[in-house]
Amino acid sequence: MLTIHHAELLLPGAGREPVPGGAVLVEGRTVAAAGPYEELAAARPTARVRRWPGVITPGLRNPYGPELLERAYHPDPREAGELGTEPLTGEALAALEMTDARWGASARRGVQRMLAHGTVAVAGEPRRHAVLEAVARAGLGVEERFTDPPGPPTFDLFAGGRPVAEAFTLPPLSHTGRDADFAVFAVPTDGDPYAALAEHGAVTCVATVLAGRLVHRRR
Repeated sequence: MLTIHHAELLLPGAGREPVPGGAVLVEGRTVAAAGPYEELAAARPTARVRRWPGVITPGLRNPYGPELLERAYHPDPREAGELGTEPLTGEALAALEMTDARWGASARRGVQRMLAHGTVAVAGEPRRHAVLEAVARAGLGVEERFTDPPGPPTFDLFAGGRPVAEAFTLPPLSHTGRDADFAVFAVPTDGDPYAALAEHGAVTCVATVLAGRLVHRRR
Protein backbone atom coordinates (compact mmCIF):
# COMPACT_ATOMS: atom_id res chain seq x y z
CA MET A 1 0.00 0.00 0.00
CA LEU A 2 1.13 3.53 -0.80
CA THR A 3 0.73 6.16 1.91
CA ILE A 4 1.58 9.85 1.78
CA HIS A 5 2.34 11.47 5.12
CA HIS A 6 1.80 15.22 4.77
CA ALA A 7 2.61 17.99 7.27
CA GLU A 8 3.11 21.74 7.34
CA LEU A 9 6.88 21.29 7.04
CA LEU A 10 9.29 18.48 6.13
CA LEU A 11 12.77 18.45 7.68
CA PRO A 12 14.62 15.82 5.63
CA GLY A 13 17.67 15.89 7.93
CA ALA A 14 21.40 15.67 7.15
CA GLY A 15 21.55 19.37 6.33
CA ARG A 16 18.89 19.23 3.61
CA GLU A 17 16.68 22.30 3.23
CA PRO A 18 13.22 22.26 4.86
CA VAL A 19 10.28 21.71 2.51
CA PRO A 20 7.14 23.75 3.28
CA GLY A 21 4.03 21.64 2.79
CA GLY A 22 6.32 18.65 2.50
CA ALA A 23 5.43 14.98 2.51
CA VAL A 24 6.87 11.48 2.55
CA LEU A 25 5.59 8.75 0.24
CA VAL A 26 5.84 5.32 1.87
CA GLU A 27 5.68 2.09 -0.10
CA GLY A 28 5.69 -0.97 2.13
CA ARG A 29 8.48 -0.42 4.63
CA THR A 30 10.55 2.06 2.62
CA VAL A 31 10.54 5.69 1.51
CA ALA A 32 9.53 5.89 -2.14
CA ALA A 33 9.83 9.69 -2.39
CA ALA A 34 9.92 12.86 -0.32
CA GLY A 35 9.20 16.44 -1.31
CA PRO A 36 6.32 18.88 -1.85
CA TYR A 37 2.95 17.25 -1.19
CA GLU A 38 1.43 18.48 -4.46
CA GLU A 39 4.12 16.72 -6.50
CA LEU A 40 3.82 13.43 -4.62
CA ALA A 41 0.01 13.47 -4.74
CA ALA A 42 0.01 14.20 -8.48
CA ALA A 43 2.45 11.38 -9.15
CA ARG A 44 0.57 8.87 -6.98
CA PRO A 45 -3.09 9.96 -6.95
CA THR A 46 -4.33 6.63 -5.52
CA ALA A 47 -2.12 6.78 -2.42
CA ARG A 48 -3.76 7.03 0.98
CA VAL A 49 -3.04 10.38 2.64
CA ARG A 50 -2.36 10.97 6.33
CA ARG A 51 -2.29 14.63 7.32
CA TRP A 52 -0.38 15.77 10.39
CA PRO A 53 0.20 19.07 12.17
CA GLY A 54 3.68 20.51 12.50
CA VAL A 55 6.93 18.98 11.27
CA ILE A 56 7.94 15.63 9.78
CA THR A 57 11.52 14.68 10.70
CA PRO A 58 13.66 11.55 10.49
CA GLY A 59 13.05 9.27 13.45
CA LEU A 60 15.24 9.81 16.49
CA ARG A 61 18.15 7.74 17.76
CA ASN A 62 18.20 7.52 21.56
CA PRO A 63 21.77 7.02 22.85
CA TYR A 64 20.57 5.78 26.26
CA GLY A 65 19.31 2.32 25.34
CA PRO A 66 20.78 0.35 28.28
CA GLU A 67 20.23 3.15 30.79
CA LEU A 68 16.54 3.54 29.99
CA LEU A 69 15.61 -0.06 29.30
CA GLU A 70 17.65 -2.25 31.64
CA ARG A 71 18.94 0.09 34.33
CA ALA A 72 15.55 1.61 35.09
CA TYR A 73 12.18 0.14 35.97
CA HIS A 74 9.09 1.56 34.30
CA PRO A 75 6.16 0.98 36.66
CA ASP A 76 2.99 -0.67 35.48
CA PRO A 77 0.06 1.80 35.64
CA ARG A 78 -1.46 -0.49 38.28
CA GLU A 79 1.60 0.20 40.45
CA ALA A 80 1.31 3.98 40.19
CA GLY A 81 -0.15 4.34 43.68
CA GLU A 82 2.83 2.52 45.21
CA LEU A 83 5.70 3.31 42.83
CA GLY A 84 4.60 6.42 40.96
CA THR A 85 4.77 6.82 37.20
CA GLU A 86 8.39 7.81 36.58
CA PRO A 87 11.26 5.35 35.94
CA LEU A 88 12.92 3.98 39.07
CA THR A 89 16.72 3.77 39.30
CA GLY A 90 19.40 3.41 41.95
CA GLU A 91 18.22 2.38 45.41
CA ALA A 92 14.57 2.44 44.37
CA LEU A 93 15.32 -0.07 41.62
CA ALA A 94 17.50 -2.20 43.89
CA ALA A 95 14.63 -2.51 46.36
CA LEU A 96 12.43 -4.24 43.76
CA GLU A 97 12.33 -7.97 43.09
CA MET A 98 13.19 -8.00 39.41
CA THR A 99 12.53 -11.22 37.50
CA ASP A 100 13.12 -11.71 33.79
CA ALA A 101 9.38 -11.39 33.20
CA ARG A 102 9.26 -8.11 35.12
CA TRP A 103 12.27 -6.76 33.19
CA GLY A 104 10.58 -7.65 29.92
CA ALA A 105 7.33 -5.92 30.87
CA SER A 106 9.25 -2.86 32.05
CA ALA A 107 11.21 -2.74 28.81
CA ARG A 108 8.03 -2.94 26.74
CA ARG A 109 6.64 0.07 28.60
CA GLY A 110 9.95 1.88 28.18
CA VAL A 111 9.94 1.17 24.44
CA GLN A 112 6.41 2.53 24.15
CA ARG A 113 7.53 5.69 25.89
CA MET A 114 10.43 5.98 23.42
CA LEU A 115 8.08 5.60 20.47
CA ALA A 116 5.89 8.31 21.96
CA HIS A 117 8.94 10.63 21.81
CA GLY A 118 9.73 9.87 18.15
CA THR A 119 12.49 7.32 18.77
CA VAL A 120 13.05 4.62 16.14
CA ALA A 121 16.50 3.36 17.20
CA VAL A 122 18.65 3.05 20.31
CA ALA A 123 22.39 3.04 20.76
CA GLY A 124 24.00 0.64 23.21
CA GLU A 125 22.86 -2.96 22.96
CA PRO A 126 21.05 -4.22 26.08
CA ARG A 127 22.37 -7.45 27.60
CA ARG A 128 19.28 -8.86 29.29
CA HIS A 129 17.48 -11.34 27.06
CA ALA A 130 14.03 -10.12 28.12
CA VAL A 131 14.96 -6.54 27.24
CA LEU A 132 16.48 -7.52 23.90
CA GLU A 133 13.32 -9.43 23.08
CA ALA A 134 11.14 -6.41 23.87
CA VAL A 135 13.28 -4.19 21.64
CA ALA A 136 13.25 -6.72 18.79
CA ARG A 137 9.48 -7.24 18.97
CA ALA A 138 8.92 -3.50 18.70
CA GLY A 139 11.24 -3.29 15.69
CA LEU A 140 13.52 -0.62 17.18
CA GLY A 141 16.91 -0.39 15.54
CA VAL A 142 19.93 -1.15 17.75
CA GLU A 143 23.30 0.46 17.08
CA GLU A 144 26.70 -0.17 18.64
CA ARG A 145 27.90 2.40 21.16
CA PHE A 146 31.61 2.93 21.75
CA THR A 147 31.47 5.52 24.54
CA ASP A 148 28.93 6.38 27.20
CA PRO A 149 26.87 9.44 26.20
CA PRO A 150 26.70 12.46 28.48
CA GLY A 151 23.83 12.28 30.93
CA PRO A 152 21.39 12.32 32.34
CA PRO A 153 19.47 9.72 30.33
CA THR A 154 16.27 11.10 28.83
CA PHE A 155 13.41 10.20 26.50
CA ASP A 156 13.24 13.80 25.22
CA LEU A 157 16.25 14.16 22.93
CA PHE A 158 15.45 17.79 22.13
CA ALA A 159 15.67 18.86 25.77
CA GLY A 160 18.70 20.01 27.72
CA GLY A 161 20.35 22.10 25.03
CA ARG A 162 21.29 19.16 22.80
CA PRO A 163 21.66 20.02 19.08
CA VAL A 164 18.36 18.95 17.54
CA ALA A 165 19.81 17.64 14.29
CA GLU A 166 22.15 15.26 16.15
CA ALA A 167 19.14 13.25 17.31
CA PHE A 168 17.99 12.41 13.78
CA THR A 169 18.76 9.04 12.23
CA LEU A 170 20.50 8.78 8.86
CA PRO A 171 20.20 8.80 5.87
CA PRO A 172 17.91 11.80 5.23
CA LEU A 173 14.26 11.28 4.35
CA SER A 174 15.00 12.44 0.81
CA HIS A 175 17.02 9.24 0.35
CA THR A 176 14.65 6.90 -1.47
CA GLY A 177 14.78 3.25 -0.52
CA ARG A 178 15.69 3.93 3.11
CA ASP A 179 13.49 2.44 5.80
CA ALA A 180 10.43 4.62 6.40
CA ASP A 181 11.43 5.60 9.95
CA PHE A 182 10.25 9.09 10.84
CA ALA A 183 8.32 11.13 13.38
CA VAL A 184 5.93 14.06 13.41
CA PHE A 185 6.08 16.83 16.02
CA ALA A 186 3.27 19.34 16.55
CA VAL A 187 5.42 22.46 16.86
CA PRO A 188 5.03 25.91 15.25
CA THR A 189 6.35 26.15 11.68
CA ASP A 190 6.33 29.91 11.19
CA GLY A 191 9.94 30.37 12.34
CA ASP A 192 13.09 28.30 12.82
CA PRO A 193 11.88 24.68 13.07
CA TYR A 194 15.00 23.55 14.91
CA ALA A 195 14.45 26.25 17.54
CA ALA A 196 10.80 25.25 17.80
CA LEU A 197 11.72 21.59 18.38
CA ALA A 198 14.28 22.58 21.01
CA GLU A 199 11.78 24.84 22.77
CA HIS A 200 8.79 22.51 22.78
CA GLY A 201 10.60 19.17 22.97
CA ALA A 202 9.98 15.65 21.75
CA VAL A 203 6.93 15.44 24.03
CA THR A 204 5.12 17.10 21.11
CA CYS A 205 5.39 13.91 19.05
CA VAL A 206 2.03 13.11 17.48
CA ALA A 207 3.11 10.17 15.30
CA THR A 208 6.00 7.76 14.91
CA VAL A 209 6.42 5.57 11.83
CA LEU A 210 8.78 2.61 12.01
CA ALA A 211 9.54 0.63 8.84
CA GLY A 212 6.36 2.05 7.34
CA ARG A 213 4.17 1.10 10.32
CA LEU A 214 2.37 3.71 12.39
CA VAL A 215 3.58 2.57 15.80
CA HIS A 216 2.56 5.63 17.79
CA ARG A 217 -0.25 8.10 17.34
CA ARG A 218 -1.21 10.62 19.97
CA ARG A 219 -4.88 10.48 20.82
